[in-house]
Formats: sequence, structure tokens, C-alpha cells
Amino acid sequence: MDAGRVQVTVDAAQLAVLDRLVESGEFASRDEALREAVLELAARLTHERLARESAKLDSDEEVALAEEGLGEDVAEWPEY
Repeated sequence: MDAGRVQVTVDAAQLAVLDRLVESGEFASRDEALREAVLELAARLTHERLARESAKLDSDEEVALAEEGLGEDVAEWPEY
């Protein structure tokens, strides 16, 4: 695996939390814990962006677009 190096400075409280996670067996090392934290942050930010963009949608307009062109044959569709 290609890997880069990053130096991170954290305060004593943050380091203590990190060390407790490693000591409890949650993570094998500080490196693993920090890699997982970066992935979790990226996922959370992506989800928040999706939620913000979704909030901009007009649900009535979205329903109208979804139903556009269905015509009369929609009455023949089975109920779900």
C-alpha cells in the first residue's frame, strides 16, 4: 500500500483518549485509530453535504417530475 506520512500535534487530553482506545484494544495502534478517524470524518462530511443538498429540494416538484409522463397507465400498476 502506498502511504504518506503526516505529523500531527495533539494536546495531552486528546493523546490520552487515543492511547485509551489503543489500550482497550479498539485499535491496534495510534496510526490505525487516526486513519479510521480520517475516514469517519470524510464519511460524515459527505453525508452532511448530501443532507444539505437534499434539503434544498422541493418535494412537490420532485414528485411531479417523478410522475411526469406516467399518464393513464399508472392506474393499472399493482399497489406495493
